[in-house]
Amino acid sequence: MDGFCIESADQIRELWSKTYNTEGKPDWSHILPYYDDNILFKDTIQEIRGIEEFKKMTERLAERSKELKMTVLRVIKEDNVVFVEWEMTILFKKTRTSVIYGASRLSLSEEGKIREQRDYYDLWGDIFDNIPSFRKPYRRFMRKHFG
Repeated sequence: MDGFCIESADQIRELWSKTYNTEGKPDWSHILPYYDDNILFKDTIQEIRGIEEFKKMTERLAERSKELKMTVLRVIKEDNVVFVEWEMTILFKKTRTSVIYGASRLSLSEEGKIREQRDYYDLWGDIFDNIPSFRKPYRRFMRKHFG
């Protein structure tokens, strides 16, 4: 064992807060050793397998955003499952600031490494809510077809 294992909810809160609350660009270098080499990452956009592809995804996110911050609202750990509720503020290079509300489910291996991460959020709804010309038509469409 290499010493990089998740043991508590407080540890996750500290690691994630440090990742996203640096000045400007996020920095995953301190948290990547806590991920299993065979990490499975899924969100509303993509599914990624393996630590090398996961690292590339974190680099793309840092490159696309001018500034990225996260507020960790709640962390709950039970056995080998962790839930994190968060608010992410993204300042994209070519658009305005958007706040995205979401949650992540982490599954831990026997060694305490993050072997699966599933992020849940409404990317387009949260982004369009911050663009006046898109907000009302998007919400009207969603209510009409899904609400």
